[in-house]
Amino acid sequence: MLPQTRYAKSGDVNIAYQVLGQGPPDLVLIPGWVSNIEIFWEEPAVVRFFTRLASFSRLILFDKRGTGLSDRVAEMPNLETRMDDARAVLDTVGSERAALFGYSEGGVLCALFAETYPNRASALIMHGSYARLTAAPDYPWGLNEQERSAFVDQAVREWGAPIGIDMRAPSMATDERFRQWWARFLRLSASPAAFATLSHMNAQMDIRQVLPAIRVPTLILHSVNDRNLDVRGSRYLAERIPGAKLVELSGPDHVPWLRDADIVVDEVEEFLTGARHAPEPERVLATVMFTDIVGASERAAGLGDRRWHDLLDSHHALIRRQLNHFRGREIDTAGDGFLATFDGPARAVRCASTISDGVRSLGIEVRAGLHTGECEMMGDKLAGIAVHIGSRVAALARPGEVLVSSTVKDLVAGSGLSFQDRGIQSLKGIPGEWRLFAVER
Repeated sequence: MLPQTRYAKSGDVNIAYQVLGQGPPDLVLIPGWVSNIEIFWEEPAVVRFFTRLASFSRLILFDKRGTGLSDRVAEMPNLETRMDDARAVLDTVGSERAALFGYSEGGVLCALFAETYPNRASALIMHGSYARLTAAPDYPWGLNEQERSAFVDQAVREWGAPIGIDMRAPSMATDERFRQWWARFLRLSASPAAFATLSHMNAQMDIRQVLPAIRVPTLILHSVNDRNLDVRGSRYLAERIPGAKLVELSGPDHVPWLRDADIVVDEVEEFLTGARHAPEPERVLATVMFTDIVGASERAAGLGDRRWHDLLDSHHALIRRQLNHFRGREIDTAGDGFLATFDGPARAVRCASTISDGVRSLGIEVRAGLHTGECEMMGDKLAGIAVHIGSRVAALARPGEVLVSSTVKDLVAGSGLSFQDRGIQSLKGIPGEWRLFAVER
């Protein structure tokens, strides 16, 4: 359920915030760049990240002034004003002391807050952050100022598109659904002019001199493959903040809630509570779809590696277009096979049928199998007996055929879909007998 958005008064400015979870401890999450605390909840990866953090804390989210649902302002504030905003939110929710978790620009604000108000900060967590954004003679791994300014100018011109996704969220940069959400998130987080002002302000921040004065327990996380900010910036932080712990990650993303999200949450939980707990699986009713190319090995041998990989790229692109169109979710891709889920069985059947028809233009055929049942979602992974049933159904499909379990057929009654009875079948490793049906097209 989407947490209720409320407002804290900081001077004359209203700061939008949300609270979820019970705690203790209190954990304030301060985002980088721009944010919109309601649009965050439209992206499943962010929802999982927030929900896991709230499982062991009282999680406090807020939009910095000038962004998201907080008041727009004539002039973007300095760090001191932003610290006042954070303190106003803490006061409003009745938090005397909280752990501060900031990523990217948000980490800089958290570090300065922890140094300025050590009695209000129980811990400091920085992810993909820095002490200074741009390069200097004694800070050579910072961003090149000319390249940074050129990016800002381009972003202002193209604001409304998925700006910066290749650098900040490369693991999802080719996912069309995510690209659309990212663009919407940016549009509803800040205007082009506000973004430009924020970016220029961030380029002027330099907290190197205050790092040795930070006296709260500190955890620093950064990916060695971060395309946006060099990991040496976090190594610099860890060397100068007394007692700081540095954890280097391997994923490609700058934001903390994608590829490395579970590792990040595990580290944060252990840092704050002294223990880490595996997330409880989320049980959902879903329709699973398996597909694979008929005669893939023989076709690969006949075409050779280069032409086969070109064919696979075309096959994958076609399937992903249809998944996006029918609101399917890609779970896994292994070789020439796809596993995807749908929240509606009729859309799943139509998607599988469209894929089966579409790949014929590539000179190949696929078999597809579908089943609807309860699945366990563990992050981006899918488990449960329904997954095994769907796999076994697909294995029995004929070339070019979409084969479904009786559960799917019964659930799409009245949808206009027609089926041919394939009789009672035994599914390898699955108890009982199963009646299967082929989709008529």
